Amino acid sequence: MGRTLTYPKRSANTVNRYKHRATYDLEAIHSIVNVAPVLHVSLTDPSEPFPVTLPMIGHMGDFHHPSSGLDEPLDIYMHGYVSSRLMNEARSAAASSPEGGLPVSICATMVDGIVLTLTPNSHNYNYRSAVIQGYAQPVDDDEERLYAMELITNSVVTDRWRHSRVPPDNAEMQSTTILRVKVVSASGKIRDGGVTDLKKDYENEEVTARVWTGVIPIWQTMGEPVPSEGNQVAPVPEHVTSYIRRRNEESERYAKHAVTVPLPKEEIH
Repeated sequence: MGRTLTYPKRSANTVNRYKHRATYDLEAIHSIVNVAPVLHVSLTDPSEPFPVTLPMIGHMGDFHHPSSGLDEPLDIYMHGYVSSRLMNEARSAAASSPEGGLPVSICATMVDGIVLTLTPNSHNYNYRSAVIQGYAQPVDDDEERLYAMELITNSVVTDRWRHSRVPPDNAEMQSTTILRVKVVSASGKIRDGGVTDLKKDYENEEVTARVWTGVIPIWQTMGEPVPSEGNQVAPVPEHVTSYIRRRNEESERYAKHAVTVPLPKEEIH
């Protein structure tokens, strides 16, 4: 039996509320990051009174071991405009601390269902979330930058990189900064299952007779591709249609399955 790698519990990543929903498994956490269409990256700026949070696109990977699985240690790669705030902050942090980088927290969340219960206080979501802490540094090596750009592009639509004009030209490369986030700690939180209510409400016939309870599954659905005005390729390429079909099926299957997962005893009142 293979071992399951987990992130060590530290003060920054230990889940205290609903501990039974927590996971520290690398594969579970990395899977949530990779399926989330948007990552929210938070950092502190000494010149600002509030923390800064930015929506980004990113993906887990390992440049030195590209075949690594989701259950192995991985970095997060993100890209953005060369002079954006995040990139400037990361560049400054790397210059002052080459072995460290810019401290960031990254959050990924997927909502899989709305849980409607007898009382508003028990309403819930079925969800998957992951929070990662690490140090962000700009990638200077051109080969690693191309690796990350291909990784991120293919995370948006599978196999899209080779079906587009590649490699990027010099101007495009110069205008883009790739960030590599070395993960220090991480945790996930997952809620699957059906409805839970207090025993006093289950036994209240007046309430149970008039309040509908259940789960509304939620999944992201991709629609029919709409060609651009300048498009000269017909029909829609197979790498696009197959990706849409597969992702729609996977998302629907997960959301519906989540409803049927038995609730842990900690969830049952």
